[in-house]
Amino acid sequence: MQSTSVRIDTGTHQELKRLASKLGTTVGETVALAVRRLGQDRIGAELAASPTSNEVEWLDADLG
Repeated sequence: MQSTSVRIDTGTHQELKRLASKLGTTVGETVALAVRRLGQDRIGAELAASPTSNEVEWLDADLG
């Protein structure tokens, strides 16, 4: 797997190390989990939002 470096402040790095230790993962795996969770939260927020007028029209379309 390829990797790259990301600059973060010392406090955030220490928190990542603590969290990784609690989860039994590496710091890199913990970051990957956090990124996935943020993406899931964003998708959830989009799904919870009221549909747009275009979406309502599409959902109410007569397909017969």
